[in-house]
Amino acid sequence: MADQASLNGLLQWSIKNSDSSHSDATNETTTQERDPNRGLNADMLAQLMGGPSDADRMRDAMSAIVAPTDQVDLENKLVAWDNFEQLIENLDNANNMEVLGLWTPLVQQLENAEAEMRRMAAWCCSTAVQNNVKSQERLLAMGAVPKLAKLATEDDNQAVRKKAVSALSSQVRNYQPALDELEKSLPESVWKRKGLEAGDMDAVDELIQTLRDQVTRT
Repeated sequence: MADQASLNGLLQWSIKNSDSSHSDATNETTTQERDPNRGLNADMLAQLMGGPSDADRMRDAMSAIVAPTDQVDLENKLVAWDNFEQLIENLDNANNMEVLGLWTPLVQQLENAEAEMRRMAAWCCSTAVQNNVKSQERLLAMGAVPKLAKLATEDDNQAVRKKAVSALSSQVRNYQPALDELEKSLPESVWKRKGLEAGDMDAVDELIQTLRDQVTRT
């Protein structure tokens, strides 16, 4: 979608500028200098010059995330995480994760020994599935719901627990299979009721609030 829009922009720019030879050269130059909209924007230039696409950037970010720490340190991994999270805010990019093979390494990071890596993995899961049924299906298929439930209720790091709850909140709303899986994954000491309806926002809110209460425990 984004690539097509950029190509359309290039075409429009070309058409607009194709008549320049019929105009007075001096006046045309002056007009272009005063009108910043006449030039190519960064996305168009990337298309024209063969710059990296969003898919390239997503793959590069994940490569840095999973690289050994002697090659990419934690600080730079967190930069890569930030870049990845911003990219998958775009619905098309989130849906491209399956094609690019990025779900498996993302979900694997939920079990990383480094808390900041677990936190960012949960955050990216939350971003990818928000209002996105296709991504909700993929996250469930990857077996991430039990992993997120464990993080939300057992992780020693409060920030990790918080992001895991956020991911679960986005994952189960209006998606019954994920809610059923979450209910099975939670210990009875945390949640005893079963059979919630994913479309019942009050019931889902009650469950998520219970998990949020777990976050604040000492």
